[in-house]
Amino acid sequence: MNGYKAYKVTIKDDEGNDLEKEVGLRELWNYVPEEEWKREARNAELQYFRETHRFCGSCGAEMRPSTEISVKCPACGREDFPSLSPAILVLIKRGEKALLVHARNFSRPMFALVAGFVETGETLEECVTREVEEETTLKISNIRYFGSQSWPFPSQLMIAFTAEHSDGELSFADGELSDGGWFSREEPPLLPTLPSLSRKLIDAWLENKI
Repeated sequence: MNGYKAYKVTIKDDEGNDLEKEVGLRELWNYVPEEEWKREARNAELQYFRETHRFCGSCGAEMRPSTEISVKCPACGREDFPSLSPAILVLIKRGEKALLVHARNFSRPMFALVAGFVETGETLEECVTREVEEETTLKISNIRYFGSQSWPFPSQLMIAFTAEHSDGELSFADGELSDGGWFSREEPPLLPTLPSLSRKLIDAWLENKI
């Protein structure tokens, strides 16, 4: 029960013959137009919502479809809509270098950005400051919004920022990160793949756009 499915795509083998291949939602981005990928991502997120909201959280009755995106309890009238888990990511600059980090849960030896979920009662900017300090002990300033992205794994809203290093030395404080450092544009490490917002933000920095 994860709301995902396998997608069949056609690729070419070394001799130019068509081969059928099954890919997951994230890899599908490499084979279809962006708008088609967004539709499939939205469908996957809604499917996950329906699978995890089969029964009413108030009275336990089986939920029924109500609108395109909601389900409703026929017994007590409660109506549930998909909820999002907002998460920040931030590219921290120190001069001409940027902080890239490796999280312990990464399946590949890549480096990405400091990231974390927004907690109850805090603003996005407060979350950026807290996550950076918790994970790296660094102090930052000049927090600026970069962009956002729906990320259906399973139901996140990613919000990206840039910031400037203001004080402190890099230290992996809470155990979520296992490696990291200040990288130049000329020698970046292995990076996350598109269409992740993390990669888009890093690419903007590599291209001197931010």
